[in-house]
Amino acid sequence: MTLRAICLLALLATGLIAPPSTAGADIKKKEEAAASIDRHRQELFGLSDKVWAFAETALRETKSSKLLADYAEKQGFKVERGVAGMPTAFIASYGEGRPIIGILGEYDALPGISQKASPVKEPYEQGAAGHGCGHNLFGAASLGAATAIKELIAAGKLKGTIRFYGTPAEESVGGKLYIARAGLFNDLDVCIAWHPEDKTRADTQSSQAMVDFTVEFKGKAAHAAFDPWNGRSAVDGLEAFTHGINLLREHVKPSVRMHYTILKGGDVPNVVPEYARLWCWVRDSKRSGVEAVMERVRKIADGAALIAGVESKLTVQSGDYEMLVIVAGARLIHANMKWLGPIQYTAEEQEFARAIQRATGVEEKGLNGAIQPLEDQRPDPEGGSTDVADVSWIVPTLHLSVTTAPEGAPWHSWPVVACGGMSIGHKGLTLAAKTLAATIVDLFDDAKAREDIMAEFKEKTKGHVYKGYIPDGPPPVPKS
Repeated sequence: MTLRAICLLALLATGLIAPPSTAGADIKKKEEAAASIDRHRQELFGLSDKVWAFAETALRETKSSKLLADYAEKQGFKVERGVAGMPTAFIASYGEGRPIIGILGEYDALPGISQKASPVKEPYEQGAAGHGCGHNLFGAASLGAATAIKELIAAGKLKGTIRFYGTPAEESVGGKLYIARAGLFNDLDVCIAWHPEDKTRADTQSSQAMVDFTVEFKGKAAHAAFDPWNGRSAVDGLEAFTHGINLLREHVKPSVRMHYTILKGGDVPNVVPEYARLWCWVRDSKRSGVEAVMERVRKIADGAALIAGVESKLTVQSGDYEMLVIVAGARLIHANMKWLGPIQYTAEEQEFARAIQRATGVEEKGLNGAIQPLEDQRPDPEGGSTDVADVSWIVPTLHLSVTTAPEGAPWHSWPVVACGGMSIGHKGLTLAAKTLAATIVDLFDDAKAREDIMAEFKEKTKGHVYKGYIPDGPPPVPKS
């Protein structure tokens, strides 16, 4: 062996450098895909920053979806807008034949958490929405990866079809459920997605299944002082229901989560309220667990109505399955992350992160850009649900997380918004896009990898027929 080869083997053994190939794919194609993302980097940062500033909430992402769809069209994708009855949903495709690889993108914001790119709480626009889950980064990075793959297909270096899904309303009604109902994921061979996080890893943990529903109570109005005996308080029904839910908490498994907000609870104190409405989510590790809790919840709604002498109506609005984890796919992602290497931060970026941690009362660890080891799957995932999980029961779906915010800082909150609008978010976007693109190269080139992924998917679904937790009828698109 040559001295150079001996040195290379020694470095590989110590883990100081990544192996020259991450799977069966040609490493040069991955290098070209990564180079494409570097070439388009400023464009992708611009897309992300504009979506960050638009901060549009569920099914109102008009400017955000148009920006991303226009960019895809400019890059040579065939774009179909307004899919599945949602004006802000779109699909961008390039290539022909199989394999067909899908990549998911999101771009909806959360209400009420507007924030400047500042390490102290400082609204960008008072009372407005903000990207407290980093979806401005999600959509731009995924589209950047899709563009890199499109360029390889156009150059004749990959064969098949790449398809980018612009999916709205993840934070609310679950736009992917309506896209799924329209059958628009059905012909995919594999799908891939990512999400902003405070750690970087190939995801081997599931998510929580969830049902989103409202409970309405209808009673009879009366003067609260002159003749309250002629009234039947809808708010009494609502209070009996919430009391019942809170009693139930003692008698459910530790993995269950129940949370609610009161949407309507009367107008003035001197009128017995004839209408009340509550919005509630129930979650558990498995949808079977959610359904068992929902049986109890329905009875509590009926009982609350009897207590108050009013009528009740429980309406399921949406819901998510738990994520079906494909370990064979996670191994591909992990290998590509190790090949690309960790995110490196400047001293200024680390101080920005520590200032946020000081402001939010968490340990000042700064940013963690290291590639986390692959984990064994735990029976009960951490809290959180996603409509990406629904896609995972239709087609094998691979998922990764990339650092875009400080460790331990509260999510769905201003610190995530702050980091998503500056260089910390941009660095996470870049690594996410490169990891997605490198893994998609594997999926195009390595038929054995696709076969292993599909075999695991079939074994885990065991013939299960997916049916989403959405009511009949069109998506609840706002009228204005």
